[in-house]
Amino acid sequence: MLTIKVLGTGCKKCLRVYDIIDTTRSSLSVETELQKEENAQVIMQYRVMKTPAVVVDEKVVFSGNVPAADDVKSWF
Repeated sequence: MLTIKVLGTGCKKCLRVYDIIDTTRSSLSVETELQKEENAQVIMQYRVMKTPAVVVDEKVVFSGNVPAADDVKSWF
């Protein structure tokens, strides 16, 4: 099972990224644990300079903007 975290402060882009990932995982029927991480200290541990960021199985795969749907599918 994949663990996916959306790192961000809860801004519109962060919420949009979460929704895109949630919709994609539902449409692909992939079993995942999807989390939002809004704690700045935790986000800093990932050495992310721009949010929103996406972490898949503890590896940062995207940061700084809203990913395209094809990018999101590639994480699964």
